Amino acid sequence: MARHGRHPIVATVALAVAAVTALQSGPTPRAGAPAPVALSAPATGSTAVADLGSATGWKVVSSATATQSGAQISTPGFGTSGWLTVANDGGGAPGTEIKALLENGSCPNVFTSTTMKSCFGQMTKVGPETIAQFSVPWWYRTDFTAPPAGQNAKLVLNGVVGAADVWVNGTQVATAATVTGAYARNVFDVTGLLLPGTNSVAIEMHPNDPSSMLTLDDVDWSQIPPDNNTGIQFPVQLQTGGPLVVGNAHAVPNTAADLSSSALTVKADVTNTSASAQTGTVSATVTPPGGGTPVTVSQSVTVAAGSTQTVSFTPASYPGLTLASPQIWWPYQLGGQPLYTLGTSVAQGGTVLNSTSGTFGIRTVTSYLTGASSAAPSGVRAFKINNVPLVVRGGGWSPDLFLRYDPADTAQQIGLMKSMGINTVRLEGHLMPADWYQQMDAAGILVNAGYQCCDFWESTSYTAAQQAVYQLTAKTVGETLRNHPSVFSFQWSDNAPTATQESLALAGFAAADYTGPFIASAEYKSSPQLGAAGEKEGPYDWVPPNYWYDTTHSSGGDLTNSGGAWGFDSEQSAGNTVPTLDSINRFLSPSEQSDLWQSPGANQYHNNYEGTKHTGYHFGTLYNLDTAITNRYGAWTSLNQYVQEAQVQNYEDTRAQFEAFVAHSANTSAPSTGTIYWQLNKGWPTLLWSLWNNDGDQAGAYFGAQKANRPLHALYTLDNGTVTVDNLGGATQSGVTVEAKVYNTAGTLLDDRTSGSLTLASQQVVSSVLTPSTPTTAGTVYFVELLVRQNGTLVDRNVYWQPTTPDVPNWNKTIGQPQAAMSQYANLKALQSLPQATVSATATTSSHAGPNGADRLVTVTVTNTSSRPTVGFFLRADIRRGTTSGTELAGDNELQSSIWGDNDVTLWPGESETLTASYNSADLRGATPVVSVSGWNVPTFDVLAG
Repeated sequence: MARHGRHPIVATVALAVAAVTALQSGPTPRAGAPAPVALSAPATGSTAVADLGSATGWKVVSSATATQSGAQISTPGFGTSGWLTVANDGGGAPGTEIKALLENGSCPNVFTSTTMKSCFGQMTKVGPETIAQFSVPWWYRTDFTAPPAGQNAKLVLNGVVGAADVWVNGTQVATAATVTGAYARNVFDVTGLLLPGTNSVAIEMHPNDPSSMLTLDDVDWSQIPPDNNTGIQFPVQLQTGGPLVVGNAHAVPNTAADLSSSALTVKADVTNTSASAQTGTVSATVTPPGGGTPVTVSQSVTVAAGSTQTVSFTPASYPGLTLASPQIWWPYQLGGQPLYTLGTSVAQGGTVLNSTSGTFGIRTVTSYLTGASSAAPSGVRAFKINNVPLVVRGGGWSPDLFLRYDPADTAQQIGLMKSMGINTVRLEGHLMPADWYQQMDAAGILVNAGYQCCDFWESTSYTAAQQAVYQLTAKTVGETLRNHPSVFSFQWSDNAPTATQESLALAGFAAADYTGPFIASAEYKSSPQLGAAGEKEGPYDWVPPNYWYDTTHSSGGDLTNSGGAWGFDSEQSAGNTVPTLDSINRFLSPSEQSDLWQSPGANQYHNNYEGTKHTGYHFGTLYNLDTAITNRYGAWTSLNQYVQEAQVQNYEDTRAQFEAFVAHSANTSAPSTGTIYWQLNKGWPTLLWSLWNNDGDQAGAYFGAQKANRPLHALYTLDNGTVTVDNLGGATQSGVTVEAKVYNTAGTLLDDRTSGSLTLASQQVVSSVLTPSTPTTAGTVYFVELLVRQNGTLVDRNVYWQPTTPDVPNWNKTIGQPQAAMSQYANLKALQSLPQATVSATATTSSHAGPNGADRLVTVTVTNTSSRPTVGFFLRADIRRGTTSGTELAGDNELQSSIWGDNDVTLWPGESETLTASYNSADLRGATPVVSVSGWNVPTFDVLAG
């Protein structure tokens, strides 16, 4: 993300990957210590790798408390009374320093109000540690059992957040000069240090400093964790075995352009851990998805003492590796997600010494530049998946603020993504544990991975040691990402790499057999080898809905500085997202809630750390959003009214962003090819940059995005007042009609027209299907209702509330800025005078298999029963715990596991809409399920959902 206001290349890549990683060497430690070794070892599925601490946990403490030497602390039997006991998280890692404190009872309700600041202090910048308890090293210690005599043992560190001195059984294995880099894997042969029975490893973690380390941080995305995430994010592993060990197994495909065949080259490294040459049989088996006949190949290999040899199985030598009619992996909206299995083993004398197993997918990615013009001389970035052009519609991912990983949480968030209809997640830095990618593979969510902005990753001067870490990082990351068909691109962030960085990274990725595509920048920049990036960034703060449709304003004719729906925008949104009251009550104190509606200029701790500036690129307040709400919808007189108005404004803005990029994708001269909402989620409760809150709260922004991303959808274009229809699914849709109705605020039907029958191919966008007749009198508000039917059945419904007095940005002060400067705000204040509507609802519950253990589906039918033509505006349903044994439950009663398929709907008399939500019945805690319904002009009421 930009902290300031924020030669054409075509690369076609056919990717098949196996979930097997190589363990690589790092720089040399101090003299006399065991040297790091180049190691090819299996990962998940192998019998030879164990996550340390998985059984015994870890002991963690500050070096201010444990003042002994590393030699003493790492000696088996060392007393750890008073140390913090920490379990590995769902990713197999002990985690950060604050995770250790939280796990041992420190700072209850750390995410509520300013509790984190009160407990730990507050970071005010991205850089060296400034909080006393985290300014010194912390120790991580665990015990493990030595492997059987004669086996080799290697200690694997899969990156550290900060830098680390590493000790085993009283001997220093590596220094912090060697073990640094959040994603750089280091491996050390510790065989000669092991003792019979219990052994000990101690890791002294030095403070993370994103200003001088190739690590991670939170930039200005939220409050910065007070320990700066210092700790161990990925598993510390012990790899054992011998005399031969197989690993680094993966498949490199050559897929035909028409997808009719895929020729796999299978590679695996075999390491000889002994002092003499060893001969063994290496086998690889490719098993098709859903069973089928496996393809097994094998060959004999002799490996010299203490060395590693790469074994390749090529289609030329093993014809069975050329797959006819391979099963192709697709993004979830376009097809299925079949995954092949690759298993490898090495054996001697018929005895298997070790094996690996992982999955891979076959699909192609085409990355190219299109739409070159005088405004964008190099064109803009675009993608095809399996030859299908794709409008990227995604969001930027944030992990938990303290890097705690939970597979169930990932599953829940994938459910939210798919219900919302996005197809892509962007990882700007903050690369994730293996399970996360595996879940994205299975879900069919595309992943754009890449480096982080605004810290040492974008330094233009590295020492030789730092260059080595940079290249090792690329190799380690490449070995991880090649495994996953969901990962479709890798890019640098704001700044393009220097020539040295580019060469180092590309060499590292090539060594890992990860072939990209690679993109030089998230902005409209270029690099020597990769050429033009063809991307842009921003805005990041409030802009009106019609901003997204305007591509006529630019700086000197340069559209790459425009924020409208044109080109590929790697990160953009209209800024603050106001959660529902349920969510607000979970993390804002009474005084913070009061400030939220009574003091719009007040700093909110749950925006970010950047202070109280009201305009410009500072996001400590909701000033720009609140100014727009006041001018557009009118002043509020309560927290409830403020939250309601914010929901409506967030909905229309987010819907407009996604719809505009879909609508303009059909433009031939200036196509829109992708939008990444900044951000998708947050790792802590937030008021800034999110489509859902960390508690799963689905507010107006969520449902606006959900509406825009329907697979078969009609939208009202805010630039010319016409109706566009799109088909974002994988199959041709025929028998499609669109009806457009226009109403005034009194509920009177002003215009009603229907299109002829349409047939839309996959990814087709048809513009100007209808042009509704709308009011023109200044100060008027009207509604446009779009009804899509297929063969007479209603399949999509979309309602707009439109002003005749429009939003008018001051483009001279807006272009290139993070928010809009307004010459005129739209006048939507007539909505304050809507008469109260009468609404009824019925709800039923049934069994259902949904994400993250969801086993129930609530079906709610909401009907506007008003006797006069009164609109029921912005109606919302929530599933709640009702009563237990006839007793009302106090406090927070919303089911946070619920995922809604639609919400925030608008109905005219006689109209009904059926809403559904999946949820986990355990979340009821034995209570009766109840659905509450409310709206802009409808009081809250409850119905049983038995």
